[in-house]
Amino acid sequence: MRRTGDRIRWAACLCAAVFALGLFVSCGGASNVEDDGSIRITNVSYDPTRELYADYNAWFSEAYGKETGKRVKVVQSHGGSGSQARSVVEGSDADVVTLALAHDIMLIQQNGLIDQDWMERFPRQSSPYTSVIVFLVRSGNEKNITGWDDLIRDGVDIITPDPKSSGAACWNFLAAWHYASEKYGGDERKIRRFMKKLYDNVSVMDSGARGSTTTFVENGQGDVMVSWENEALQTVSEYPGEYEIVCPASSILAQPSVAVVDDNARRNGTEEVARDYLAYLYTKEAQRIIGEHGYRPSDEDILKEFSGTFDLDMKLCSIDDFGGWEKAYESYFADGGVFDEIMEQ
Repeated sequence: MRRTGDRIRWAACLCAAVFALGLFVSCGGASNVEDDGSIRITNVSYDPTRELYADYNAWFSEAYGKETGKRVKVVQSHGGSGSQARSVVEGSDADVVTLALAHDIMLIQQNGLIDQDWMERFPRQSSPYTSVIVFLVRSGNEKNITGWDDLIRDGVDIITPDPKSSGAACWNFLAAWHYASEKYGGDERKIRRFMKKLYDNVSVMDSGARGSTTTFVENGQGDVMVSWENEALQTVSEYPGEYEIVCPASSILAQPSVAVVDDNARRNGTEEVARDYLAYLYTKEAQRIIGEHGYRPSDEDILKEFSGTFDLDMKLCSIDDFGGWEKAYESYFADGGVFDEIMEQ
């Protein structure tokens, strides 16, 4: 198996705080007020949200300007969710983070950059949209892949990212683990054997979900990609007739999380705009943008509008079945955890 390790590491800025225009100046003297008077905020996000936030940022800037009279410019950054979290810890001047899983935000919190109450600030534990894990196969589904059991068959070539850098990969792993746990009645020896067979079939383990899509779609590698639902929907839309989505009988409710990076926002003078930027994700208009990009809106009424897009009858476990992200990450993905043990066998 080949790992592609383009892990994003941003060097910490050496910032001198000076007072100008009523705002703090950061990182080499570049104010968060642009020359045209607009307020600049930075959203550090994960790989597959590129298209979503391109549209949301344009909508937000217009809607917020009409409501408040303030002009806002949003700068985007994308990469594997774990790598993005580490970049913020190491100095990336994010005002907000919109990452693939709560644990990545917890990492930033534990380093003193986000206040402890971040999960209670926005509805649904600061998760404005959800997704599930599905399979993407080439048209015709030559290997007849219909569920998790098919991924451990000999001769099936899997593409999935690396849990050490990708939030999607963590969700993928847990979805497969939960399926095996139910199949084998919680017998961990059998579960580990199942997971070992699955990861033995992984031929390329990219650093992020979008990298896996590039490997599968543009480079033509693999028989099946274990994927975010939104990423699979986008691929099917962009390449009509070339790919099919396979929804396994059971999956996991993936809950990407959002937070203001309080320490940075206070220093940059962007607390109010950063908070409103995330709050607007819950508006009806923004929830429709979310649905249009293949994410499941948290607003139940808007979600129903997309019932033709999503399989709403899929059996889903959640991170609560693993004791929450803090416990799950420590058990499965921390150095020396279950994932490492399986990979070393």
